[in-house]
Amino acid sequence: MDDQQIIELYWARAENAIAETADKYGSYCRSIAVHILRDERDSEECVNDTYWKAWNTMPPQRPSHLAVFLGKITRNLSLDRWRSNTAQKRGGSQVPLALEELRDCVPHPASTEQVIDDMALADALNRFLAGLKPEARKLFLGRYWYLRSIRELAGDFGLRESKVKMSLLRSREKLKAHLEQEGINL
Repeated sequence: MDDQQIIELYWARAENAIAETADKYGSYCRSIAVHILRDERDSEECVNDTYWKAWNTMPPQRPSHLAVFLGKITRNLSLDRWRSNTAQKRGGSQVPLALEELRDCVPHPASTEQVIDDMALADALNRFLAGLKPEARKLFLGRYWYLRSIRELAGDFGLRESKVKMSLLRSREKLKAHLEQEGINL
């Protein structure tokens, strides 16, 4: 079933909308949640919450890219769960490491309101990603969107960890320069 047909099921409030979503995007959503949470049970709950949120969001929203829509919901729910789980304990998760690496490249949320709205920042990030070479873009997204470890990325791409780290460093430097060129103060 294609994405538009699945979206139509949501709009028609058909009970099989969630089953069709799970069949097509369950593995994708689960992989996002597992990379953030590192826990199967919490990940499964976040994926189920993703389906529930999609059900409650469509209508009125009609996503143009269902995979991106579901991925964003899963990622946000997983990050919320991760924050909740680590509020009193600190572990060796990739989340704080990846977010710390980006700290100098992306504006602080408080200053973002003063500089530009979220849409302009998203547009600038999309233009930046479009300008990266495919491998650098995949590494960047793997690290900072999917929050994968350096070791996992190196294994997936058949690279040495040092090469992955260098690629990410160069991409962050390019991102910082790109955002400054776009007039986004860091």
